[in-house]
Amino acid sequence: MDKKQENTEEVVTRVKLPRSGEVIGIIEQRLGGNKMLVNCLDGKTRNCRVPGRLRRALWLRPGDVVIIEFWELDKDKGDVIFKYRPNQVEWLKEKGYLKKDKTEF
Repeated sequence: MDKKQENTEEVVTRVKLPRSGEVIGIIEQRLGGNKMLVNCLDGKTRNCRVPGRLRRALWLRPGDVVIIEFWELDKDKGDVIFKYRPNQVEWLKEKGYLKKDKTEF
């Protein structure tokens, strides 16, 4: 087997699901710095940020599917704590966590 063929195989891993106080969302627009508008699956659009510990680890663009953790004092704002990979997004669509038409802009 070539190294190229080994790298193309997708590894099936456990997909992280939102817990209480968290929701799945789709990034709608970057606002500059580490802030962005996120369209959450509960129907709200939230102003979210990337916490400092994840700022260099998460590279985010509009259309990415993420998990949002609400702020304690303000439920209309949140922190982006996880970004789904494309194969994980497909799994979420198959299992019904995401609607198929939601992720296309």
